[in-house]
Amino acid sequence: MPVPPQLNELTYRIIACAIAVHRALGPGLLESAYRACLIAELRHAGFHEAQLVTYLKLANKPLGLLLNFNVPIMKSGIVRKINTD
Repeated sequence: MPVPPQLNELTYRIIACAIAVHRALGPGLLESAYRACLIAELRHAGFHEAQLVTYLKLANKPLGLLLNFNVPIMKSGIVRKINTD
């Protein structure tokens, strides 16, 4: 199942926010610290909870991101999975 271009753009923007958080905090903190900071960074980037829920509903969850902040370089802690069903 091909991924629509708008979903690719959305994931790139989310990854950019995750990289910004990782650069600011570095590796090795508790997940809750990264979660709180990522939420703040996503809001700063113009994402709001309702917008994210809308994207998920409209997209029927075809892909997801697994973000591991416990790595020296954030890029190596990102796994992008596409739902092939």
